Amino acid sequence: MDYHQLQEEVKAYAKEIGIDKVGFASVDVFGELKARLVRQEQLSYQSGFEKGSVEERTEPARLLPEAQSIISIALAYPSKMKDAPRSTRGDRRGIFCRASWGRDYHDVLRDRLNKLGEFLKEKVPEVKFKSMVDTGELADRAVAERAGIGFSGKNCATITPEFGSYVYLGEMITNIPFIPDEPVDDSCGDCNICVDACPTGALVQGGQLDANRCIAFLTQTKGFLPDEFRSKIGNRLYGCDTCQTVCPKNKRKDFHLHEEFEPDPELVKPKLKPLLSISNREFKEKFGPMAGSWRGKKPIQRNAILALAHYKDESSVDELIRLMNEDPRPVIRGTAAWGLGKIGTAQAFEAIEQAWEKENDESVREEMKKGLDFFTNSY
Repeated sequence: MDYHQLQEEVKAYAKEIGIDKVGFASVDVFGELKARLVRQEQLSYQSGFEKGSVEERTEPARLLPEAQSIISIALAYPSKMKDAPRSTRGDRRGIFCRASWGRDYHDVLRDRLNKLGEFLKEKVPEVKFKSMVDTGELADRAVAERAGIGFSGKNCATITPEFGSYVYLGEMITNIPFIPDEPVDDSCGDCNICVDACPTGALVQGGQLDANRCIAFLTQTKGFLPDEFRSKIGNRLYGCDTCQTVCPKNKRKDFHLHEEFEPDPELVKPKLKPLLSISNREFKEKFGPMAGSWRGKKPIQRNAILALAHYKDESSVDELIRLMNEDPRPVIRGTAAWGLGKIGTAQAFEAIEQAWEKENDESVREEMKKGLDFFTNSY
C-alpha cells in the first residue's frame, strides 16, 4: 500500500469533514512529558481529573499494542461573541469560558474522529485505531506538539500559527505507519505576559501549571472554594480565559468556522440570580449540551453565589437567605452565608445570626462565622 498517498487522502478528507488542522506523530514514548508528569506528581500540581497512569499517558503502545502512528486533529473555536448581553446593576451576569461556548466539543471532535475512522476502514479494512478527546489517557497537547499542530506555550496551551490557542484537540492512535510531521518552533521568546497575568499564580513559571490553583480547575470543584480564591473568581461560572486573552499570539484571532461552536449569549453569559433556583431538569435542558455542564449544577450555583458576592449585589439578598435556610446542600448553604456577609447589608447579617441558631452542619457554621466576621471587621 502507498501510505504516502493514503496520508494525503486523509488530509484532504479531514478538511472535507471540517477538521481545521491535521498532523501526524510517531508513537515513540513521550519521554520529556513523562519526566514532567512525574515532577508534577511530586509537587502535587495535578488536578485529579487526569486519566490513566504516567506510563499510559506517555506510552501510546500501552493503549494500542499495534500502534505505529498518531493522527492529531484541531478545530478552531470563536474568541468573540456577537451581541453579548451586558451585566448591569441589579441584573448581574456570569460567564462561561470560550472553550464551553456552543455544543460540547467532546461530542463534535468525536464525531470528526469517528468519520475519520470510517474513512480509514474503507481504505484499509484491517486498520486498528483508538481515538481520544481530552478525557483520554494521552496528553492532547503533547501529541499536537509532536504532530506539528502548534507549540506548547508558556500558558500551557497549544498555540497554532493559524488560530492561536483557540483550538480543540483530539487524536487517533493507528496501526498505519504514517510519516510524522515536523514540530512547530516555540516562539514565546522572552514574553511572560500570561504568567504575570494569571489571577492566582497557578502558572508557576512558563510551561508549568499548578492545576490546584488554576481557576479553570477550581470552578469545576464541588466543595467549598478555598478562601484565598474567592476574591479571584470574579463572575466566572466555568473556566478561565485570562492566560489566553492576554497572549499576543491570540491578538485578532477569532474564527467562526463551525456552527456547533457558536455561543448562545444568554447561555454563556447567563443572569446570575435565576441560576440560584434553577431545577435539575431545567439546568440539563438549558446547559446540558455545553461542555461546562459536565459537573452538574452545584459548582455553577456555588460560583454564581460567589459572583453575586463579588458584585455586592444587594438585590440577591432575599434569594441567598432562602438558600442559606432551605437548601439541602451544605456547600450551597455555607457559600450563601459567606456571600451574604460579603454583600454586607443589615438584613443579611440578621439572617445569618438567625440561621446560626438552627444550623447543625459544622462546615456551614464555619462559613456563617466568616460571613458575620465581615460585619465585625467593617467596624
